[in-house]
Amino acid sequence: MPVYVWKGVNSQGVKRNGELESPDQAAALAHVKRLRVQDIVIKEKPKDLFENISFFKPKVTGKDLIIFTRQLSTMIDAGLPLIQSLEILAKQQDNPTFKTVLTAIKRDVETGTTIADAMRKHPQVFDNLFSNMIEAGETGGILDTILGRLAAFKEKSMALTKKIKGAMTYPTICLAISLLILGVILIFVIPVFEEMFTSMGAALPLPTQIVVNLSKFVKSNFLFMIMGIFAVVFIWKKIYHTEKGRYRIDALLLRAPIIGPLIRKVAVAKFTRTLSTMLQSGVPILDALQVVARTAGNKVIEGAVIRVAASISEGRPIAEPLEESGVFPNMVVQMINVGESVGALDTMLGKIADFYDEEVDQAVSNLTAMIEPFMMVFLGGMIGGIVVAMYLPIFSMASVVGG
Repeated sequence: MPVYVWKGVNSQGVKRNGELESPDQAAALAHVKRLRVQDIVIKEKPKDLFENISFFKPKVTGKDLIIFTRQLSTMIDAGLPLIQSLEILAKQQDNPTFKTVLTAIKRDVETGTTIADAMRKHPQVFDNLFSNMIEAGETGGILDTILGRLAAFKEKSMALTKKIKGAMTYPTICLAISLLILGVILIFVIPVFEEMFTSMGAALPLPTQIVVNLSKFVKSNFLFMIMGIFAVVFIWKKIYHTEKGRYRIDALLLRAPIIGPLIRKVAVAKFTRTLSTMLQSGVPILDALQVVARTAGNKVIEGAVIRVAASISEGRPIAEPLEESGVFPNMVVQMINVGESVGALDTMLGKIADFYDEEVDQAVSNLTAMIEPFMMVFLGGMIGGIVVAMYLPIFSMASVVGG
């Protein structure tokens, strides 16, 4: 449907302007006239050349979603109608992609669609967790409260993600710089030394010969090595996007000696936080578990949660299938068992999530502290070894001349 921009003057002489979607210009003009605007100038909004190319569209970030959720919660709590709140938030939105989504949601709500169903039409922005909690809020008449919980949940989830990314940024940068320096030395520096040593006609020490041979190999196969790296990444992604391949890789990561415990703690924190937030919002436990499974981020955890949901549907308590899955630590299982026994499962899950958030903080700090010296030793040993290997012939010749 085309978008029309208009401007005019209202009955008080105040200039007004805006934009709206309409099937044609006549319908758009009639709509503006109903707003009691005079001296109307209206025309179709020029189309963006890249509007249908997703690559050029800015993505809706987690920060955009958190701000929107907070503002919508505040507006509804203050008594503003939902449609008016959505219209205000759409107009003030700087992200054009999010603005289009919010405008479409407002239009759907105006036609009688629930806001949860309207959001489900945009899964790239509002996931199942978001839509299901909004539906629970609409059903229970506590939409503002649910939006507040959603905003708090998204903030904590974003903080957790930032911690993990922050822990991996330093070693990734160090490794990239190390490989770049190594490549420059092997391709451009070592051949200069090789020519010098060849002109002298002396036999090279073994370490020097190894470095020279490595330089020749890298220089002659550089393009093939780059192509090989891209091929490995491509094959890895293809395997990871298959059901069986992703399950095996996720299982391997969980068993990894250093990164495995961290991944498990992150998964437990995410599982308990998400399930706690959904149960507090009134989402039935089976529906909540289905959503939690799809947002687990790990196929092994997802399979365990799905099996838990199947066991609960048969009338079993949640703690038993959790323990049988072998994925969740015993402490988590026992605390959930206590919470379920006293009828405070959502509260207990929240406490577990807080505890594991701190555990993740500590694990990330320990991982960073361990990686830093390792990377320094690796980089220093690599460069130092090459330098020593290149100067060995010079030292040998100096000792012969001196003798």
